[in-house]
Amino acid sequence: MPISAILLEQLEKLRPNADLSGSPPRIRPPTERISLSNSGVPMKRSNILAKLTAPGLAPLVLASGISDGRPYFISEYKDMGRLSEKSGQELGKRLALELHQYTSNKGFGFHVPTFCGATRMKNGWYETWEECYSEMIKDLLDALRSTNRVIPKLLGPLDIKPVLLHGDLWSGNTGVDSKTGLPVIFDPSSFYGHSEADLAIARIFGGIPSSFFRAYDEHLPKTDPVEQYELRGDLYELFHYLNHTLVFGGGYASSAERKMDVLLSTEL
Repeated sequence: MPISAILLEQLEKLRPNADLSGSPPRIRPPTERISLSNSGVPMKRSNILAKLTAPGLAPLVLASGISDGRPYFISEYKDMGRLSEKSGQELGKRLALELHQYTSNKGFGFHVPTFCGATRMKNGWYETWEECYSEMIKDLLDALRSTNRVIPKLLGPLDIKPVLLHGDLWSGNTGVDSKTGLPVIFDPSSFYGHSEADLAIARIFGGIPSSFFRAYDEHLPKTDPVEQYELRGDLYELFHYLNHTLVFGGGYASSAERKMDVLLSTEL
């Protein structure tokens, strides 16, 4: 696959006169490797994590922009393996103490559309977490022609700040830098919301060590009312089940229905 003109132009600015080898999405200058997005394909995500809050936790974005209406970015390349108990513990700690400490003064939500998998999230700013999450669920439910009524009772009473979330933090979007042994996260669907919402999809699919959850809870305790923590987890998992139903269909629909049954049958 040839490198597009805009990426070649940016690479020349980043590494003047470098003798490049490899092919997209990985290019190797003489002393390092970097990753390219294909500017011919619309970019799915807003990868802002490395610039904002947790240096080294996400691949560093070296250049980004829009060319002929299509976004592109160039980042450092990370050779990664799976999370271990040790790196999982480190990831839980860094998520709690760094990423989830970065707050928004504009409210809950995000300033640009993002993608969670293949689903486009409209985003926008909302005064309360209840409003924001209601709108996120509504977008999915509208697409699936369904309804939901539990959100105000579970989320309305929460006294929380909007913190920066990864938004799609499952094992496939995490890894360990083979060179440093430190955890790496990537492919976010970022927005500002309740910190607990960032743990939901990791619980659904597994693959992230239990040390991650223990370390996270140690450094960022559960939100009050603690007795509703599991129900809030069910509500946050519902979003991902609905999204996967929309994208993949199949058994995800029955999983979403089971979550809704649990939520709707609980007296709040």
